[in-house]
Amino acid sequence: MISFNDFLLSDGYPIYMQIIRHIKQGIAAGTIRGQEEVPSRRALSALLGVNPNTIQKAYHMLEEEGIIVSRSGTKSYTNVNAETVERIRRELLAKDTQMWVKAMKGLGVSAKEAFALAEKLWEV
Repeated sequence: MISFNDFLLSDGYPIYMQIIRHIKQGIAAGTIRGQEEVPSRRALSALLGVNPNTIQKAYHMLEEEGIIVSRSGTKSYTNVNAETVERIRRELLAKDTQMWVKAMKGLGVSAKEAFALAEKLWEV
């Protein structure tokens, strides 16, 4: 079953989007695999202390993307294959890189300086 033990809510970002990102990051990292059970909406709502409708919204969006499969009255499971993993990795990398570039530009950092910093931090 997908674990939410290390999930931390953060301000300024919708909770349903944080749940989606948590699951997608797990898929991209390989810690969440295909046919893995997804916590029930009620159980996850109680665990995170959020409204069940928030969980429903996140799960519905993941279902629309084909990342989880739910059937009425049964458990939900991930629907992940190599193509899905690669698509999610590209999506997360593009979003995170875009945010990083925007932050660097906002600080007046040149591309050369930003890449040098990234290379230095990569080695740590």
